[in-house]
Amino acid sequence: MKFEQKLKKLTQEEIWQEYCGFLDLSIEEYMQIQNRLMQEQIALWGKSALGQRFLHGREITGIDEFRQVIPLTSYEDYADVLLQKRGDVLPDEPIIWIQTTWEGGRHPIKVAPYTKSMLDTYRNNILACMILSTTEEKGVFDVRAYDTFLYGLAPLPYATGLFPLALNDEISIQFLPPVKEAVAMSFGERNVKGFKMGLSKGIDFFFGLGSVAYFVSLSLTELGSSGGGKSSVMSCSVPMLARLLHAKYCCKKEHRQLLPKDLFKLKGFMVAGTDNHCYKDDLEHLWGIRPMELFAGTEPSCIGTETWTRDGMYFFPDTCFYEFIPEAEMERNLSDPSYQPKTCLMNEVMPGEKYELVISVLKGGAFVRYRVGDVYRCVGLENQADHTRIPRFHYIDRIPTIIDIAGFTRISEHSIASVIELSRLDIVNWIAMKEYNEEKRPLLHLYVEMAPNCLATQAVSKEILREHMSVYFKYVDQDYTDLKRILGVDPLKITILKCGSFAAYEQHSGKPLRKMNPSVYEVKELLQMQMTVDWAYRGGRTT
Repeated sequence: MKFEQKLKKLTQEEIWQEYCGFLDLSIEEYMQIQNRLMQEQIALWGKSALGQRFLHGREITGIDEFRQVIPLTSYEDYADVLLQKRGDVLPDEPIIWIQTTWEGGRHPIKVAPYTKSMLDTYRNNILACMILSTTEEKGVFDVRAYDTFLYGLAPLPYATGLFPLALNDEISIQFLPPVKEAVAMSFGERNVKGFKMGLSKGIDFFFGLGSVAYFVSLSLTELGSSGGGKSSVMSCSVPMLARLLHAKYCCKKEHRQLLPKDLFKLKGFMVAGTDNHCYKDDLEHLWGIRPMELFAGTEPSCIGTETWTRDGMYFFPDTCFYEFIPEAEMERNLSDPSYQPKTCLMNEVMPGEKYELVISVLKGGAFVRYRVGDVYRCVGLENQADHTRIPRFHYIDRIPTIIDIAGFTRISEHSIASVIELSRLDIVNWIAMKEYNEEKRPLLHLYVEMAPNCLATQAVSKEILREHMSVYFKYVDQDYTDLKRILGVDPLKITILKCGSFAAYEQHSGKPLRKMNPSVYEVKELLQMQMTVDWAYRGGRTT
């Protein structure tokens, strides 16, 4: 029975239990589901050619043995098979391949296989997210056939392209604009068409990357203030036209700009990706409803969602088997890449602690003990506000070796080194930090030390350096280009350090700085080292 039929034939309580019942689980019940599905996955995976690459003929029957024998993995362990789309060596037959970028330009793409069972689970969990996005209390939701959905997602083969595909199989959702039209439009064209259709039909749901949702919202604000043109007004339904005129009157009276919430009453608002904390308050102000955060990725599919409390995400028990690398183990591994960090399970996490997520994709997935590259903080084991008894998490960021800007680009040490090499700038040392500006927007801050002869012979300014490197970032990393093109953001900040600063720091501390995201205390100490070295170049301020 499709979801649309269930809405007609089943009670809200029955539907809630089917899709959102995992929230009622005890941690013991949750782990029973995890262990059962993981046992099934071990059996499938162990019989596959991919599994035998790791096992070398050895049979594994239990989860504990599996965790002891199989090392933590990264995409390099699967690349030769997956990039060729070798479905014949996988635990189960892929139905579709999802694509994303890999390491900020080091490799063109990475792909991930999805089996039928994985897609079924994804569809159910997306429906759960949709239900939860409309709730203000347990068991009460507002999802109906022919609800309208503002389209703000990247199309297939990217993971977000699965979202409309999954929903259309289950319920008659009206995307604004229709998906087939939207994928052929530019970002700006899509916003205009979505606004025009929204004026006519209303907007019930909105889902996108937090950063993209924000800039779409700003675009709608501008369109609303201008009326969207004569054609938009003429296409309005009578109720919406009345609403537009009333909203304009009220905004003029209050001496403020017309906002999306003045025209549209969202039932559900969902955001995904990184840096959502930078945009949630602004999005709530613009729409009058706080967005619900969920987490989905190319390799893991949709794995977590907030509830009506908007206070932490819960992981779906049937998508992946979850392991967690404690922060101390993660830091030890960063200092010594040969060290194999220890993991704990969902029933072993501790409130307040940060963890790197490790997944084994269930239902015939390819990835086992896979380091996703995301860091979460456990914020509680129970929650009285929504009556849960399983751990909940806040998404922190990518691991320190990757700088993710607004969910668009994953900048690695390799990509920065490539940019510096291509630019032919005489940079002798550098570190990169993810920081935030005064408006809480994320940025990449490069601290660079130029060669003394470079400073003496060239008119090198921070602005020239920033512009020069921005060009090469766009060349090396297509996602960086999209960041600029779609969001209108060039998130690069540069500080030129005194010559000898890095050497002085290393002499003082006895160790070199990590290139990517060293601690704020280490950066502060590096900046203080400038007081101890001679500086031929006297600029010193940041751009």
